[in-house]
Amino acid sequence: MGPGLRAALGKLAGPGRLLTDPADCWPYGYDNSRRQALPQAVVFASDADQVAALVRLCAESGLPLIARGRGTGTTGATVPDRGGAVLSFERMGRILRIDPGDRIAVVEPGVINEDLQRAVGEHGFFWPPDPTSASTCTLGGNLAHNSAGPRAVKYGTPRENTLGLEAVTGRGEPLRTGVLTTKGVVGYDLTRLLIGSEGTLALITQATLRLTPKPETKRTLRAAYGDIHAAATAVSAIMAQPVTPCALEFMDAAAIAMVQGYAGIEVPPGTRAILMIEVDGPAACIDESVAAVTAAASGAGLVELRRAEDAAEVQALWRTRQALSPALRHIAPKKINEDVVVPVSRMAEFIEGLEGVARETGIRIVNFGHAGNGNIHVNLLVNPDDADEMARATRCLEAVFALVLGLGGTLSGEHGVGLEKRDYVARELDAIALGLMVEIKRCFDPAGILNPGKTLPKVAALGSGAG
Repeated sequence: MGPGLRAALGKLAGPGRLLTDPADCWPYGYDNSRRQALPQAVVFASDADQVAALVRLCAESGLPLIARGRGTGTTGATVPDRGGAVLSFERMGRILRIDPGDRIAVVEPGVINEDLQRAVGEHGFFWPPDPTSASTCTLGGNLAHNSAGPRAVKYGTPRENTLGLEAVTGRGEPLRTGVLTTKGVVGYDLTRLLIGSEGTLALITQATLRLTPKPETKRTLRAAYGDIHAAATAVSAIMAQPVTPCALEFMDAAAIAMVQGYAGIEVPPGTRAILMIEVDGPAACIDESVAAVTAAASGAGLVELRRAEDAAEVQALWRTRQALSPALRHIAPKKINEDVVVPVSRMAEFIEGLEGVARETGIRIVNFGHAGNGNIHVNLLVNPDDADEMARATRCLEAVFALVLGLGGTLSGEHGVGLEKRDYVARELDAIALGLMVEIKRCFDPAGILNPGKTLPKVAALGSGAG
């Protein structure tokens, strides 16, 4: 980066908002994918006008610009692998407006998810997306990846819970999308297009979020099954009846064995799959709702169904699931965590297929996730320092993705694409769809400076400005 460009960046950023020393920039070159690259500069966003001016400068100079929240993503989407400038939104963290009457909150992208939940909770509301990293991840990151969490089974993802956006395109033009109302069909739905686009089309500077009233009460169940087919049948039955649970989490036999060995968690003998189920709603009808879900979960193969009667029992039941992440970090701190989705009706077939892949490749696989929408987190327990194991892990991953697509699934449910899955995208999307996406990218970002090389496979990046 030449001194002229550095000076221009400093002028746009303002005092205390530009880093160029490599030692200062390194911490902004990574995410939770374990990838890291050195940006040439880090700019801290202050407002939409500054962001627009910065985008114009980068477009004129050909400098890549990568938006970043807190770096909790798992796919390398915020890693500046081509250099350039990282635009950190961590200082644009204001909740601008909470309007209980219209059930909306207007926020800047740097707001932490948990901080928003706390603020709107004081008014009796919540924002449904609840990723595991809610205590540290930003709303801008949630929107960029369409990150959801357990509540998505009932309440939807960020796409279903965002009414409108303010953003800056790759041309440096301010853009307003969407509405302030729960209905609106004027024009194309650019709001949903930008959500999940990983900062490759435009940079979100403000979001109008749709809030949901907090339920009056909630009940927690844990169902243990003798095999994966029984658990999958129960999931299908639960999702086929009128009462949709607010959480329907799944753990396979390998995950259960891991938490038993690591934390001494007790489960009934013969348990090969567990469902964690939460039901919420009005207090007046919660017992009927729980009874309906219990009946659906109580098919052949059920080993035990426990219902928590108080807060201590709720905590005790969830301890099984909560012990899993620490166990995984302890046993395989550098594991590969893939986030895939298959039709709910084919979940048992998928898990059985994964068991076969594990045997064939010699890679240990642990599965858990959001069973109600078929979103399974496939964990390959590997040591990246073992070259032979990583070679087998690559073959394993190929087989996992082939299995997912063969079952009519998708390669990413809520973690995004970034760099980790980019080169597999062409296996899921056809050439026509990819071609249209390249044209959309070129329309929004003709200079190709917004997070280049992410989301779309290289084979689709045809011509100048495709990224």
